[in-house]
Amino acid sequence: MAEEDLLLSSDTVALFAVLVLGLIVLWDAFWLTRQRSDIPTIGELSNGGFAWKSEGPQEVIRQWGNLASMAAMMALPWALLSASETSFWYAVVWDVLLSLHLISLLIPKRYAVTRTHLFADGQRYDWRRLRLQHRQPARRIMLLRKGWGVFGPLPLGGSSSDLYVARSRIQLALDKEKKWIENTPLASEQE
Repeated sequence: MAEEDLLLSSDTVALFAVLVLGLIVLWDAFWLTRQRSDIPTIGELSNGGFAWKSEGPQEVIRQWGNLASMAAMMALPWALLSASETSFWYAVVWDVLLSLHLISLLIPKRYAVTRTHLFADGQRYDWRRLRLQHRQPARRIMLLRKGWGVFGPLPLGGSSSDLYVARSRIQLALDKEKKWIENTPLASEQE
């Protein structure tokens, strides 16, 4: 069997890439639709938490790195089309899907901090899975997902007054979580 027979065609690889991207866009859209049901009210919450929402320009500040990545990902297939002999329609569909994803990144978001969880991007994060980045950016809050390494940043957007209140609530929730972990028998046995 020749080596060429074992390789997938460039159109097959392009179709697979477009399908994966389509699933990612649908997945993110699903989670974004949940944010209003998860966070129905804005401001002080009855359980001592705090909820706020961002505006479009604040999401640009929050997502600037992702926006730059999207621009590169939209341009890259066009440079490779002739070299790979791939149909240009795959690049068109790729760019349409990335444009939809880009729009979803810029849609104003709702966030909430409670004693037990952070609500962001339609998802709920347990405080045990998060930590504050040591150096905080000026116009957003940067949390890191434990165990994700460089792929774990979780930026939060909003007005400076909302971020000030949210940061204090986040610090309080993380401090309570740390004290809870330090007081468990397993943690004290290891010392």
